[in-house]
Amino acid sequence: MENHRLHWGLPQWVAYLREKEIPIMPRSKLIIEALAGEDISPRELAGIVMCDPFLSLRLLRRAEHRRSSTLGHDTTTILGAVQQVGLDGLLATAAESVLCDENIAGLAACESRAVLSASIALHWAGNRADISPEEVAFAALLGEIGELMLWAFEPAVPQNALDELHSGRANRNVLAQQQTAGFSFKQLSLGLIEAWALPQLIGQLVKGADTPRANIARLASDASRHIQADAENPALPDDVFAVKAFLPGVSWHALLEALPVSDEYRVQVLQKVLERPLG
Repeated sequence: MENHRLHWGLPQWVAYLREKEIPIMPRSKLIIEALAGEDISPRELAGIVMCDPFLSLRLLRRAEHRRSSTLGHDTTTILGAVQQVGLDGLLATAAESVLCDENIAGLAACESRAVLSASIALHWAGNRADISPEEVAFAALLGEIGELMLWAFEPAVPQNALDELHSGRANRNVLAQQQTAGFSFKQLSLGLIEAWALPQLIGQLVKGADTPRANIARLASDASRHIQADAENPALPDDVFAVKAFLPGVSWHALLEALPVSDEYRVQVLQKVLERPLG
């Protein structure tokens, strides 16, 4: 990292990263190129796009540019973005995109965590009839975009935060980020979402306004981070217990099904949450 960037604050990083060409994961390019000429539904395409937060972001920006010329509604789901641009737009997006270096361990881990967050959010939010699960999943996916952009273009910044955490000088990711960078990576995500003029709803959900949708997205991200750190993380019962408050009619079993943990640990988590009084 160049020396002058060592002293940058959040506004400078937002201004710097907003101008960068958003890359996509190499596997996404290969998968999408293989779809040329195929008869595949928009929902199937959306499932592919959701597996790459960079691609999701590029497609959203393409869809929003197209929408602005037709004065349609904001695009707030991956399916909506796919429907806006179609397979041809997705193929064009993949063709014109530069590629991430997926050999950067931190980038690969952050990208995997974002995708897992979206998957958990989609499952959990799908149990509420009054909200769009796809919007919640999109917010969970893009909540990591600030850190992902740093890994792609200035990996020393998030690596410093990881080193701070592992040293014991910080006991939480957010604290480690603030101590090393001067801001949290979630703040960077929000700054970029605003700088790129993404739909306001996405920013509100990522910010974590006190609504069921925002809280489900936040807790899905927390659970994803905990699972990535430890497949039997003792913090997982707290995540499941917390999300139950926003999904009161959903069984514990249904909430636990969203988590990619062993059957044995799922039973342990269930036992722990059942021991706590609700309300």
